[in-house]
Amino acid sequence: MRNQVISLYDYTGEALKPWAEMGYECYAYDIQHDAYFNEGSVTDSYGIRYIKADLYNSDTLLDIVNRHKGKACFLSAFPPCTDLAVSGAPHFKKKLEADPNCQKFATDNAIGAANVGELLNVPYYVENPVSVLATLWRKPNYTYHPYEYGRYIAWSEAEHPRYPEYIAPRDAYSKKTCLWTGGGFTMPDKFPVDCENFGSSRQHRKLGGKSLKTKNIRSATPRGFSVAVAQANPSTHSTTRRWYRYRSI
Repeated sequence: MRNQVISLYDYTGEALKPWAEMGYECYAYDIQHDAYFNEGSVTDSYGIRYIKADLYNSDTLLDIVNRHKGKACFLSAFPPCTDLAVSGAPHFKKKLEADPNCQKFATDNAIGAANVGELLNVPYYVENPVSVLATLWRKPNYTYHPYEYGRYIAWSEAEHPRYPEYIAPRDAYSKKTCLWTGGGFTMPDKFPVDCENFGSSRQHRKLGGKSLKTKNIRSATPRGFSVAVAQANPSTHSTTRRWYRYRSI
């Protein structure tokens, strides 16, 4: 039975929570987690397993494929965008002088994540902001802004559970986000909330510098979009319960 959902380069687990609530087995892989798979990974209140993994290593990716082959039904991936996002274009020259292969390495990481989805034979998406992936790899299949899926978040859960002081309630902010998809991925219908100050967001105004915390907050998966994706891409191979919550007004 295919009832496992995999998320790569995933620190917060937000992309997996809707799936976990539907009863799927969920696995978040990221180098920041505390324990490797064979060391007894951490499980949160949703039942999501957080597994430490060096996803830059091709052998690690193959281990993930072998571990979940025939069991996985969906994959999401959020490879680092530090050397790719066009918002950092003024720094590209300096970065490439220091490491001429930095963008190729980052692109290979994104392609590697997509290859995991292909090898698992599941619907998948690889997410990045507007970036040079569009030229170094291929053009994205879809783009969206977080606020366009804000009404998938109930009013009772409007405040962000992890970063309420930075991320607007119900994801009411703009950030053009690109998706490279495959395996029969279905892009969900939009259900937007009002977005004041389009082109600006609370986390970008408040956060600065290059700290790991800053990177984690800026890259946190929009909750509304995660809910929408889980609703639009249920596994046809799983007997787990279907989505029991409806879009909020």
